[in-house]
Amino acid sequence: MEHLELIIFGLLVAIAGLAVIARVVDVPYPILLVVGGLALGFVPGIPRIELPPQLVLLIFLPPLLYGAAFFTSLRDLRANLRPITLNSIGLVIVTMVAVAAVGHLVVGLPWPVAFVLGAIVSPTDPVAPATILRELRAPRRILTIIEGENLTNDWTALVLYRFAVAAVLSGTFSFWEAGGRFLITGVGGLVVGLAVGRLIREVRRRIDDSPTEITISILSGYAAYLPAEELGVSGVVAAVTVGIYMGWHTPELTTPIMRIQGVSVWEILQFLLNAVLFLLVGLQMPKVLEDLSGQSVAALLGWAVAVSVVVIAIRFVWLFTVTYVVRALDRRPSQLLRRASWQQRVIVGWSGMRGAVSLAAALALPLETGGGAPFPERDLVVFLTLAVIIVTLVGQGLTLRPLIRALRIEDDGAAEREELVARMQTAEAALARLEDLAGEDWIYDDTVTRVRGQLDYRRRRFSARIDADSSDGYEERSTAYQRVLRELLAAERRELLVLRNEGHISDEVRRRVERDLDFEESRLEGEEAQAGS
Repeated sequence: MEHLELIIFGLLVAIAGLAVIARVVDVPYPILLVVGGLALGFVPGIPRIELPPQLVLLIFLPPLLYGAAFFTSLRDLRANLRPITLNSIGLVIVTMVAVAAVGHLVVGLPWPVAFVLGAIVSPTDPVAPATILRELRAPRRILTIIEGENLTNDWTALVLYRFAVAAVLSGTFSFWEAGGRFLITGVGGLVVGLAVGRLIREVRRRIDDSPTEITISILSGYAAYLPAEELGVSGVVAAVTVGIYMGWHTPELTTPIMRIQGVSVWEILQFLLNAVLFLLVGLQMPKVLEDLSGQSVAALLGWAVAVSVVVIAIRFVWLFTVTYVVRALDRRPSQLLRRASWQQRVIVGWSGMRGAVSLAAALALPLETGGGAPFPERDLVVFLTLAVIIVTLVGQGLTLRPLIRALRIEDDGAAEREELVARMQTAEAALARLEDLAGEDWIYDDTVTRVRGQLDYRRRRFSARIDADSSDGYEERSTAYQRVLRELLAAERRELLVLRNEGHISDEVRRRVERDLDFEESRLEGEEAQAGS
Protein backbone atom coordinates (compact mmCIF):
# COMPACT_ATOMS: atom_id res chain seq x y z
CA MET A 1 0.00 0.00 0.00
CA GLU A 2 1.37 3.39 -1.03
CA HIS A 3 1.99 6.11 1.57
CA LEU A 4 1.48 3.64 4.42
CA GLU A 5 3.17 5.99 6.90
CA LEU A 6 0.74 8.81 6.06
CA ILE A 7 -2.24 6.48 6.32
CA ILE A 8 -1.19 5.26 9.78
CA PHE A 9 -0.51 8.83 10.88
CA GLY A 10 -3.92 9.90 9.59
CA LEU A 11 -5.66 7.09 11.46
CA LEU A 12 -3.94 8.03 14.71
CA VAL A 13 -4.86 11.71 14.28
CA ALA A 14 -8.46 10.75 13.45
CA ILE A 15 -8.68 8.53 16.55
CA ALA A 16 -7.35 11.25 18.84
CA GLY A 17 -9.55 13.95 17.31
CA LEU A 18 -12.74 11.88 17.35
CA ALA A 19 -12.07 10.74 20.92
CA VAL A 20 -11.75 14.36 22.02
CA ILE A 21 -14.95 15.30 20.18
CA ALA A 22 -16.74 12.36 21.81
CA ARG A 23 -15.89 13.74 25.24
CA VAL A 24 -16.98 17.24 24.27
CA VAL A 25 -20.37 16.18 22.87
CA ASP A 26 -20.78 13.49 25.58
CA VAL A 27 -21.21 10.57 23.17
CA PRO A 28 -19.61 7.15 23.82
CA TYR A 29 -16.43 7.06 21.77
CA PRO A 30 -17.16 3.77 19.89
CA ILE A 31 -20.18 5.40 18.25
CA LEU A 32 -18.38 8.54 17.14
CA LEU A 33 -15.44 6.54 15.82
CA VAL A 34 -17.70 4.41 13.63
CA VAL A 35 -19.54 7.49 12.35
CA GLY A 36 -16.26 9.32 11.85
CA GLY A 37 -14.76 6.39 9.96
CA LEU A 38 -17.87 6.20 7.78
CA ALA A 39 -17.65 9.91 6.99
CA LEU A 40 -13.90 9.79 6.30
CA GLY A 41 -14.36 6.84 3.97
CA PHE A 42 -16.41 8.96 1.54
CA VAL A 43 -13.99 11.90 1.50
CA PRO A 44 -12.45 12.21 -2.00
CA GLY A 45 -8.81 11.14 -2.09
CA ILE A 46 -8.98 8.99 1.05
CA PRO A 47 -7.33 5.65 0.18
CA ARG A 48 -9.46 2.53 0.44
CA ILE A 49 -8.39 0.53 3.48
CA GLU A 50 -9.07 -3.18 3.32
CA LEU A 51 -9.17 -4.78 6.75
CA PRO A 52 -7.56 -8.25 6.71
CA PRO A 53 -9.98 -10.49 8.65
CA GLN A 54 -7.25 -12.62 10.18
CA LEU A 55 -5.68 -9.43 11.55
CA VAL A 56 -8.84 -8.74 13.53
CA LEU A 57 -9.22 -12.26 14.88
CA LEU A 58 -5.53 -12.80 15.59
CA ILE A 59 -4.22 -9.38 16.66
CA PHE A 60 -7.24 -7.69 18.19
CA LEU A 61 -9.53 -10.39 19.58
CA PRO A 62 -7.25 -12.19 22.12
CA PRO A 63 -6.19 -9.08 24.13
CA LEU A 64 -9.70 -7.59 24.00
CA LEU A 65 -11.27 -10.81 25.30
CA TYR A 66 -8.53 -11.30 27.90
CA GLY A 67 -8.77 -7.71 29.15
CA ALA A 68 -12.56 -7.77 29.38
CA ALA A 69 -12.51 -11.13 31.20
CA PHE A 70 -9.69 -10.06 33.53
CA PHE A 71 -11.67 -7.10 34.86
CA THR A 72 -14.93 -9.06 35.12
CA SER A 73 -16.22 -10.21 38.52
CA LEU A 74 -16.21 -14.01 38.77
CA ARG A 75 -18.71 -13.84 41.61
CA ASP A 76 -21.18 -11.83 39.53
CA LEU A 77 -20.71 -14.15 36.55
CA ARG A 78 -21.59 -17.14 38.72
CA ALA A 79 -24.63 -15.37 40.15
CA ASN A 80 -25.95 -14.60 36.64
CA LEU A 81 -24.79 -17.78 34.93
CA ARG A 82 -28.25 -18.85 33.76
CA PRO A 83 -29.23 -15.69 31.80
CA ILE A 84 -25.68 -15.45 30.43
CA THR A 85 -25.78 -19.07 29.20
CA LEU A 86 -29.24 -18.73 27.71
CA ASN A 87 -28.26 -15.58 25.82
CA SER A 88 -24.82 -16.73 24.69
CA ILE A 89 -26.04 -20.09 23.33
CA GLY A 90 -29.80 -20.15 22.87
CA LEU A 91 -30.22 -16.57 21.66
CA VAL A 92 -27.32 -16.92 19.19
CA ILE A 93 -28.89 -20.04 17.62
CA VAL A 94 -32.36 -18.49 17.43
CA THR A 95 -30.93 -15.28 15.91
CA MET A 96 -29.05 -17.27 13.27
CA VAL A 97 -32.21 -19.14 12.25
CA ALA A 98 -34.37 -16.00 12.17
CA VAL A 99 -31.85 -14.03 10.10
CA ALA A 100 -31.42 -17.00 7.76
CA ALA A 101 -35.18 -17.07 7.16
CA VAL A 102 -35.23 -13.35 6.32
CA GLY A 103 -32.08 -13.69 4.23
CA HIS A 104 -33.66 -16.43 2.12
CA LEU A 105 -37.28 -15.26 1.94
CA VAL A 106 -36.73 -11.50 1.70
CA VAL A 107 -33.21 -10.94 0.36
CA GLY A 108 -33.23 -14.04 -1.85
CA LEU A 109 -30.03 -15.64 -0.58
CA PRO A 110 -29.62 -19.42 -0.99
CA TRP A 111 -30.37 -21.24 2.27
CA PRO A 112 -26.73 -22.15 3.05
CA VAL A 113 -25.58 -18.55 2.44
CA ALA A 114 -28.50 -17.24 4.49
CA PHE A 115 -27.35 -19.36 7.44
CA VAL A 116 -23.84 -17.99 6.98
CA LEU A 117 -25.25 -14.45 7.28
CA GLY A 118 -27.24 -15.47 10.36
CA ALA A 119 -24.16 -16.91 12.06
CA ILE A 120 -22.13 -13.78 11.25
CA VAL A 121 -24.55 -11.26 12.79
CA SER A 122 -25.71 -13.43 15.72
CA PRO A 123 -22.96 -12.52 18.28
CA THR A 124 -22.89 -9.20 20.07
CA ASP A 125 -19.67 -7.21 20.16
CA PRO A 126 -17.29 -8.31 22.96
CA VAL A 127 -16.47 -4.74 24.06
CA ALA A 128 -18.70 -1.96 22.70
CA PRO A 129 -21.99 -2.60 24.62
CA ALA A 130 -20.23 -2.98 27.98
CA THR A 131 -18.08 0.09 27.27
CA ILE A 132 -21.14 2.22 26.55
CA LEU A 133 -23.10 0.89 29.53
CA ARG A 134 -20.14 1.48 31.83
CA GLU A 135 -19.90 5.11 30.67
CA LEU A 136 -23.64 5.48 31.33
CA ARG A 137 -23.22 4.01 34.85
CA ALA A 138 -25.78 1.25 34.25
CA PRO A 139 -26.72 -1.05 37.16
CA ARG A 140 -24.10 -3.68 37.89
CA ARG A 141 -26.32 -6.70 37.21
CA ILE A 142 -27.21 -5.44 33.73
CA LEU A 143 -23.54 -4.80 33.00
CA THR A 144 -22.58 -8.27 34.26
CA ILE A 145 -25.14 -10.02 32.06
CA ILE A 146 -24.10 -8.03 28.99
CA GLU A 147 -20.38 -8.60 29.63
CA GLY A 148 -20.83 -12.30 30.29
CA GLU A 149 -22.91 -12.76 27.16
CA ASN A 150 -20.48 -10.77 25.02
CA LEU A 151 -17.49 -12.76 26.26
CA THR A 152 -18.94 -16.18 25.45
CA ASN A 153 -21.37 -15.86 22.54
CA ASP A 154 -18.50 -15.50 20.03
CA TRP A 155 -17.70 -19.16 20.72
CA THR A 156 -21.22 -20.25 19.75
CA ALA A 157 -21.36 -17.99 16.71
CA LEU A 158 -17.94 -18.90 15.31
CA VAL A 159 -18.62 -22.64 15.57
CA LEU A 160 -21.95 -22.16 13.74
CA TYR A 161 -20.22 -19.90 11.23
CA ARG A 162 -17.60 -22.51 10.35
CA PHE A 163 -20.20 -25.21 9.79
CA ALA A 164 -22.38 -22.88 7.72
CA VAL A 165 -19.44 -21.91 5.51
CA ALA A 166 -18.48 -25.57 5.16
CA ALA A 167 -22.05 -26.32 4.04
CA VAL A 168 -21.75 -23.69 1.29
CA LEU A 169 -18.38 -25.01 0.14
CA SER A 170 -19.25 -28.72 0.22
CA GLY A 171 -23.03 -28.70 -0.06
CA THR A 172 -23.47 -30.96 2.99
CA PHE A 173 -24.29 -30.37 6.66
CA SER A 174 -24.57 -32.69 9.68
CA PHE A 175 -26.52 -31.48 12.69
CA TRP A 176 -25.05 -34.16 14.98
CA GLU A 177 -21.52 -33.39 13.86
CA ALA A 178 -22.08 -29.67 14.50
CA GLY A 179 -23.51 -30.33 17.97
CA GLY A 180 -20.66 -32.62 18.97
CA ARG A 181 -18.09 -30.19 17.61
CA PHE A 182 -19.70 -27.38 19.57
CA LEU A 183 -19.27 -29.22 22.87
CA ILE A 184 -15.75 -30.37 22.09
CA THR A 185 -14.50 -26.91 21.15
CA GLY A 186 -16.00 -25.36 24.27
CA VAL A 187 -14.65 -27.91 26.72
CA GLY A 188 -11.31 -27.99 24.93
CA GLY A 189 -11.01 -24.20 25.05
CA LEU A 190 -11.78 -24.28 28.77
CA VAL A 191 -9.07 -26.88 29.41
CA VAL A 192 -6.48 -24.97 27.36
CA GLY A 193 -7.35 -21.71 29.13
CA LEU A 194 -6.99 -23.26 32.59
CA ALA A 195 -3.70 -24.95 31.68
CA VAL A 196 -2.22 -21.76 30.25
CA GLY A 197 -3.50 -19.77 33.23
CA ARG A 198 -1.81 -22.13 35.68
CA LEU A 199 1.45 -21.92 33.71
CA ILE A 200 1.37 -18.10 33.60
CA ARG A 201 0.55 -18.01 37.31
CA GLU A 202 3.62 -20.09 38.17
CA VAL A 203 5.85 -17.97 35.94
CA ARG A 204 4.64 -14.67 37.35
CA ARG A 205 4.96 -15.95 40.90
CA ARG A 206 8.74 -16.05 40.33
CA ILE A 207 9.04 -12.59 38.72
CA ASP A 208 9.28 -9.21 40.43
CA ASP A 209 9.72 -6.80 37.52
CA SER A 210 6.84 -4.57 36.42
CA PRO A 211 7.73 -4.23 32.69
CA THR A 212 8.16 -8.00 32.35
CA GLU A 213 4.93 -8.77 34.21
CA ILE A 214 2.94 -6.24 32.18
CA THR A 215 4.34 -7.70 28.96
CA ILE A 216 3.32 -11.19 30.07
CA SER A 217 -0.18 -9.95 30.90
CA ILE A 218 -0.53 -8.39 27.44
CA LEU A 219 0.55 -11.64 25.79
CA SER A 220 -1.56 -13.89 28.03
CA GLY A 221 -4.58 -13.77 25.73
CA TYR A 222 -2.46 -14.87 22.78
CA ALA A 223 -0.83 -17.61 24.88
CA ALA A 224 -4.25 -19.24 25.30
CA TYR A 225 -5.92 -18.27 22.01
CA LEU A 226 -3.22 -19.48 19.59
CA PRO A 227 -2.65 -23.00 21.00
CA ALA A 228 -6.41 -23.50 21.28
CA GLU A 229 -6.94 -22.59 17.63
CA GLU A 230 -4.08 -24.84 16.56
CA LEU A 231 -5.63 -27.73 18.50
CA GLY A 232 -8.98 -27.11 16.81
CA VAL A 233 -10.81 -25.94 19.95
CA SER A 234 -12.26 -22.54 20.83
CA GLY A 235 -9.65 -19.80 21.12
CA VAL A 236 -12.38 -17.47 22.35
CA VAL A 237 -13.21 -19.69 25.34
CA ALA A 238 -9.50 -20.19 26.05
CA ALA A 239 -8.76 -16.43 26.06
CA VAL A 240 -11.77 -15.68 28.26
CA THR A 241 -10.89 -18.52 30.66
CA VAL A 242 -7.28 -17.42 31.15
CA GLY A 243 -8.49 -13.83 31.64
CA ILE A 244 -10.92 -14.80 34.40
CA TYR A 245 -8.32 -17.13 35.98
CA MET A 246 -5.60 -14.48 36.07
CA GLY A 247 -8.04 -11.82 37.24
CA TRP A 248 -8.76 -14.02 40.26
CA HIS A 249 -5.13 -14.87 41.11
CA THR A 250 -3.21 -11.72 40.08
CA PRO A 251 -3.70 -9.89 43.42
CA GLU A 252 -1.63 -12.64 45.08
CA LEU A 253 1.19 -12.38 42.53
CA THR A 254 1.94 -8.68 42.08
CA THR A 255 3.15 -5.63 43.99
CA PRO A 256 1.08 -2.46 44.46
CA ILE A 257 3.24 -0.49 42.02
CA MET A 258 2.89 -3.17 39.36
CA ARG A 259 -0.88 -3.21 39.78
CA ILE A 260 -1.09 0.57 39.38
CA GLN A 261 1.09 0.50 36.29
CA GLY A 262 -0.64 -2.57 34.86
CA VAL A 263 -4.14 -1.11 35.14
CA SER A 264 -2.96 2.09 33.44
CA VAL A 265 -1.36 0.15 30.59
CA TRP A 266 -4.46 -1.97 30.06
CA GLU A 267 -6.75 1.08 30.02
CA ILE A 268 -4.64 2.63 27.26
CA LEU A 269 -4.28 -0.63 25.33
CA GLN A 270 -7.99 -1.43 25.37
CA PHE A 271 -8.86 2.08 24.27
CA LEU A 272 -6.40 2.02 21.36
CA LEU A 273 -7.46 -1.43 20.15
CA ASN A 274 -11.14 -0.54 20.31
CA ALA A 275 -10.57 2.85 18.71
CA VAL A 276 -8.71 1.38 15.73
CA LEU A 277 -11.34 -1.32 15.23
CA PHE A 278 -14.34 1.00 15.39
CA LEU A 279 -12.72 3.51 13.04
CA LEU A 280 -11.87 0.77 10.54
CA VAL A 281 -15.44 -0.55 10.67
CA GLY A 282 -16.69 2.76 9.29
CA LEU A 283 -13.93 2.94 6.69
CA GLN A 284 -14.98 -0.41 5.17
CA MET A 285 -18.35 0.78 3.83
CA PRO A 286 -17.16 2.69 0.70
CA LYS A 287 -15.20 -0.33 -0.53
CA VAL A 288 -18.19 -2.64 0.02
CA LEU A 289 -20.54 -0.28 -1.83
CA GLU A 290 -18.14 -0.16 -4.78
CA ASP A 291 -18.31 -3.95 -5.02
CA LEU A 292 -22.14 -3.74 -5.08
CA SER A 293 -22.36 -0.91 -7.62
CA GLY A 294 -24.68 -2.97 -9.86
CA GLN A 295 -27.34 -3.39 -7.15
CA SER A 296 -30.33 -1.12 -6.64
CA VAL A 297 -29.77 1.35 -3.79
CA ALA A 298 -33.40 1.05 -2.68
CA ALA A 299 -33.16 -2.74 -2.59
CA LEU A 300 -29.91 -2.65 -0.59
CA LEU A 301 -31.41 -0.25 1.95
CA GLY A 302 -34.56 -2.32 2.25
CA TRP A 303 -32.63 -5.52 2.83
CA ALA A 304 -30.36 -3.81 5.36
CA VAL A 305 -33.38 -2.55 7.30
CA ALA A 306 -35.09 -5.96 7.19
CA VAL A 307 -32.05 -7.84 8.53
CA SER A 308 -31.31 -5.19 11.18
CA VAL A 309 -34.92 -5.19 12.39
CA VAL A 310 -35.03 -8.97 12.78
CA VAL A 311 -31.68 -8.95 14.65
CA ILE A 312 -33.06 -6.40 17.13
CA ALA A 313 -36.58 -7.83 17.34
CA ILE A 314 -35.60 -11.46 17.90
CA ARG A 315 -33.53 -10.40 20.90
CA PHE A 316 -36.58 -8.81 22.55
CA VAL A 317 -38.80 -11.76 21.68
CA TRP A 318 -36.26 -14.09 23.29
CA LEU A 319 -35.83 -12.02 26.45
CA PHE A 320 -39.57 -11.58 26.99
CA THR A 321 -40.57 -15.19 26.31
CA VAL A 322 -37.77 -17.36 27.69
CA THR A 323 -37.79 -15.35 30.90
CA TYR A 324 -41.40 -16.29 31.65
CA VAL A 325 -40.80 -19.92 30.72
CA VAL A 326 -37.90 -20.06 33.18
CA ARG A 327 -40.00 -18.37 35.85
CA ALA A 328 -42.74 -20.96 35.41
CA LEU A 329 -40.25 -23.81 35.74
CA ASP A 330 -38.18 -22.45 38.60
CA ARG A 331 -40.20 -21.15 41.56
CA ARG A 332 -37.42 -21.28 44.15
CA PRO A 333 -37.44 -18.31 46.59
CA SER A 334 -33.79 -17.55 45.79
CA GLN A 335 -34.68 -17.11 42.14
CA LEU A 336 -37.74 -15.02 42.89
CA LEU A 337 -35.48 -12.47 44.57
CA ARG A 338 -33.20 -12.30 41.52
CA ARG A 339 -35.88 -11.65 38.92
CA ALA A 340 -35.18 -8.69 36.69
CA SER A 341 -37.82 -6.08 36.02
CA TRP A 342 -39.22 -5.57 32.53
CA GLN A 343 -37.33 -2.25 32.39
CA GLN A 344 -34.04 -4.02 32.97
CA ARG A 345 -34.83 -6.57 30.27
CA VAL A 346 -35.54 -3.74 27.85
CA ILE A 347 -32.06 -2.31 28.51
CA VAL A 348 -30.45 -5.74 28.06
CA GLY A 349 -32.39 -6.16 24.82
CA TRP A 350 -31.41 -2.73 23.49
CA SER A 351 -27.73 -3.40 24.28
CA GLY A 352 -27.33 -6.13 21.65
CA MET A 353 -24.85 -4.23 19.47
CA ARG A 354 -22.78 -5.94 16.80
CA GLY A 355 -19.14 -5.11 16.07
CA ALA A 356 -15.69 -6.26 15.06
CA VAL A 357 -16.18 -10.04 15.34
CA SER A 358 -19.11 -9.94 12.92
CA LEU A 359 -17.11 -7.79 10.51
CA ALA A 360 -14.07 -10.07 10.67
CA ALA A 361 -16.21 -13.16 10.08
CA ALA A 362 -17.83 -11.53 7.03
CA LEU A 363 -14.51 -10.47 5.54
CA ALA A 364 -13.06 -13.93 6.20
CA LEU A 365 -15.54 -15.57 3.82
CA PRO A 366 -13.73 -17.51 1.09
CA LEU A 367 -13.63 -15.95 -2.36
CA GLU A 368 -14.37 -19.27 -4.05
CA THR A 369 -16.18 -22.52 -3.30
CA GLY A 370 -14.52 -25.91 -3.42
CA GLY A 371 -15.36 -26.24 -7.12
CA GLY A 372 -13.70 -22.94 -8.03
CA ALA A 373 -16.92 -20.94 -8.44
CA PRO A 374 -17.24 -17.55 -6.70
CA PHE A 375 -18.65 -17.72 -3.17
CA PRO A 376 -22.38 -16.98 -3.64
CA GLU A 377 -23.42 -13.38 -2.78
CA ARG A 378 -20.26 -12.74 -0.77
CA ASP A 379 -20.30 -8.95 -1.32
CA LEU A 380 -23.96 -8.74 -0.31
CA VAL A 381 -23.31 -10.67 2.91
CA VAL A 382 -20.46 -8.29 3.80
CA PHE A 383 -22.68 -5.26 3.10
CA LEU A 384 -25.56 -6.55 5.21
CA THR A 385 -23.15 -7.31 8.04
CA LEU A 386 -21.77 -3.75 7.96
CA ALA A 387 -25.31 -2.36 7.87
CA VAL A 388 -26.31 -4.35 10.98
CA ILE A 389 -23.16 -3.17 12.79
CA ILE A 390 -23.83 0.47 12.00
CA VAL A 391 -27.56 0.31 12.79
CA THR A 392 -27.09 -1.47 16.12
CA LEU A 393 -23.92 0.24 17.30
CA VAL A 394 -24.81 3.78 16.26
CA GLY A 395 -28.60 3.67 16.43
CA GLN A 396 -28.96 1.71 19.66
CA GLY A 397 -25.84 3.20 21.21
CA LEU A 398 -27.02 6.79 20.75
CA THR A 399 -30.49 6.05 22.14
CA LEU A 400 -29.36 3.94 25.09
CA ARG A 401 -28.81 6.91 27.42
CA PRO A 402 -32.29 8.48 26.91
CA LEU A 403 -33.84 5.02 27.17
CA ILE A 404 -32.17 4.41 30.54
CA ARG A 405 -33.42 7.80 31.73
CA ALA A 406 -36.93 7.25 30.39
CA LEU A 407 -37.21 3.88 32.14
CA ARG A 408 -35.67 5.37 35.30
CA ILE A 409 -33.04 2.67 35.52
CA GLU A 410 -30.67 3.52 38.35
CA ASP A 411 -27.82 1.74 40.04
CA ASP A 412 -29.04 -0.03 43.17
CA GLY A 413 -25.99 1.13 45.13
CA ALA A 414 -24.94 -2.42 46.02
CA ALA A 415 -21.41 -1.92 44.70
CA GLU A 416 -21.04 1.36 46.64
CA ARG A 417 -22.15 -0.25 49.89
CA GLU A 418 -19.85 -3.24 49.36
CA GLU A 419 -16.94 -0.88 48.81
CA LEU A 420 -17.73 1.06 51.98
CA VAL A 421 -17.92 -2.14 54.03
CA ALA A 422 -14.66 -3.39 52.52
CA ARG A 423 -12.84 -0.13 53.28
CA MET A 424 -14.15 -0.05 56.86
CA GLN A 425 -13.33 -3.69 57.60
CA THR A 426 -9.83 -3.50 56.11
CA ALA A 427 -9.16 -0.48 58.34
CA GLU A 428 -10.41 -2.47 61.35
CA ALA A 429 -8.12 -5.36 60.39
CA ALA A 430 -5.18 -2.96 60.23
CA LEU A 431 -6.07 -1.52 63.64
CA ALA A 432 -6.21 -5.02 65.13
CA ARG A 433 -2.80 -5.85 63.66
CA LEU A 434 -1.42 -2.55 64.97
CA GLU A 435 -2.46 -3.49 68.50
CA ASP A 436 -0.65 -6.81 68.09
CA LEU A 437 2.51 -4.95 67.03
CA ALA A 438 2.34 -2.33 69.78
CA GLY A 439 4.33 -4.49 72.17
CA GLU A 440 7.19 -5.22 69.77
CA ASP A 441 10.63 -3.85 70.62
CA TRP A 442 11.20 -2.26 67.21
CA ILE A 443 8.04 -0.11 67.15
CA TYR A 444 7.86 3.31 68.85
CA ASP A 445 4.91 4.58 70.86
CA ASP A 446 4.59 7.77 68.81
CA THR A 447 4.49 5.67 65.61
CA VAL A 448 1.66 3.57 67.03
CA THR A 449 -0.24 6.70 68.06
CA ARG A 450 0.17 8.38 64.68
CA VAL A 451 -0.82 5.31 62.65
CA ARG A 452 -3.70 4.52 64.98
CA GLY A 453 -5.08 8.00 64.41
CA GLN A 454 -4.90 7.60 60.63
CA LEU A 455 -6.58 4.20 60.65
CA ASP A 456 -9.22 5.24 63.14
CA TYR A 457 -10.04 8.26 60.97
CA ARG A 458 -10.46 5.97 57.97
CA ARG A 459 -12.62 3.48 59.87
CA ARG A 460 -14.89 6.16 61.36
CA ARG A 461 -15.26 7.92 58.01
CA PHE A 462 -16.50 4.86 56.13
CA SER A 463 -18.60 3.75 59.07
CA ALA A 464 -20.31 7.14 58.89
CA ARG A 465 -20.92 6.66 55.17
CA ILE A 466 -22.59 3.30 55.83
CA ASP A 467 -24.85 4.73 58.55
CA ALA A 468 -25.46 8.23 57.24
CA ASP A 469 -28.11 9.01 59.87
CA SER A 470 -25.60 8.74 62.70
CA SER A 471 -22.63 10.38 60.99
CA ASP A 472 -22.76 13.48 63.26
CA GLY A 473 -21.14 15.65 60.59
CA TYR A 474 -18.11 13.38 60.31
CA GLU A 475 -18.31 13.25 56.53
CA GLU A 476 -18.18 17.06 56.26
CA ARG A 477 -15.09 17.20 58.46
CA SER A 478 -13.53 14.44 56.39
CA THR A 479 -14.11 16.40 53.19
CA ALA A 480 -12.47 19.47 54.71
CA TYR A 481 -9.52 17.34 55.79
CA GLN A 482 -9.10 16.02 52.25
CA ARG A 483 -9.19 19.55 50.87
CA VAL A 484 -6.36 20.56 53.20
CA LEU A 485 -4.27 17.60 52.06
CA ARG A 486 -4.83 18.47 48.41
CA GLU A 487 -3.72 22.04 49.02
CA LEU A 488 -0.57 20.75 50.72
CA LEU A 489 0.16 18.35 47.86
CA ALA A 490 -0.23 21.19 45.35
CA ALA A 491 2.27 23.26 47.35
CA GLU A 492 4.73 20.36 47.36
CA ARG A 493 4.43 20.02 43.60
CA ARG A 494 5.02 23.72 43.02
CA GLU A 495 8.13 23.64 45.16
CA LEU A 496 9.33 20.52 43.36
CA LEU A 497 9.10 22.30 40.01
CA VAL A 498 10.92 25.34 41.41
CA LEU A 499 13.78 23.10 42.58
CA ARG A 500 13.93 21.46 39.16
CA ASN A 501 13.73 24.73 37.24
CA GLU A 502 16.51 26.30 39.33
CA GLY A 503 18.77 23.30 38.78
CA HIS A 504 18.85 22.09 42.39
CA ILE A 505 17.50 18.63 41.49
CA SER A 506 17.52 16.49 38.35
CA ASP A 507 14.45 15.34 36.43
CA GLU A 508 15.06 11.82 37.68
CA VAL A 509 14.80 12.97 41.31
CA ARG A 510 11.80 15.09 40.41
CA ARG A 511 10.00 12.08 38.91
CA ARG A 512 10.69 9.90 41.98
CA VAL A 513 9.30 12.48 44.41
CA GLU A 514 6.42 13.31 42.06
CA ARG A 515 5.46 9.63 41.83
CA ASP A 516 5.01 9.43 45.61
CA LEU A 517 2.90 12.59 45.55
CA ASP A 518 0.82 11.11 42.72
CA PHE A 519 0.19 7.93 44.70
CA GLU A 520 -0.99 9.97 47.66
CA GLU A 521 -3.27 12.12 45.53
CA SER A 522 -4.68 9.09 43.72
CA ARG A 523 -5.69 7.71 47.10
CA LEU A 524 -7.42 10.98 47.95
CA GLU A 525 -9.18 11.03 44.59
CA GLY A 526 -10.46 7.53 45.25
CA GLU A 527 -11.86 8.58 48.61
CA GLU A 528 -13.42 11.72 47.13
CA ALA A 529 -15.01 9.71 44.33
CA GLN A 530 -16.44 7.38 46.95
CA ALA A 531 -17.75 10.32 48.94
CA GLY A 532 -19.42 11.81 45.88
CA SER A 533 -20.98 8.59 44.58
